[in-house]
Amino acid sequence: MAKPLFTRRLTKELKDLSLNPPEGVTVEDASTFKSWVILIVGAPGTLYEGEHFKLEFHFTPSYPLESPEVLFIKPYIPIHIQSMLSSCTKKELPPDNDLYVRNAKSSPKKTSWAFHDDTV
Repeated sequence: MAKPLFTRRLTKELKDLSLNPPEGVTVEDASTFKSWVILIVGAPGTLYEGEHFKLEFHFTPSYPLESPEVLFIKPYIPIHIQSMLSSCTKKELPPDNDLYVRNAKSSPKKTSWAFHDDTV
């Protein structure tokens, strides 16, 4: 019996990620097709240089048509996801962070993102 599309796709992507990982990216746990844990080390010359972050990717059988849910795992959480961009010059919370936290959805996939700086 043929493997489902998402299983074939994730098998291919895991192989590529394991054999040719981007600099600073390591697969920590990919023992299932439902969830992967990836370790990322901050790139040289950025605000997060040398810092470690763990992300958990949750896949559904609709992958790759449906994007995975991606969550930072405590205590490896940056001050704000937008400050993770290599072009950022300071680690700071966005101006409306308290409002977002009060109204945050249970999944980041359900969030309607508002960007404050169109130049980034």
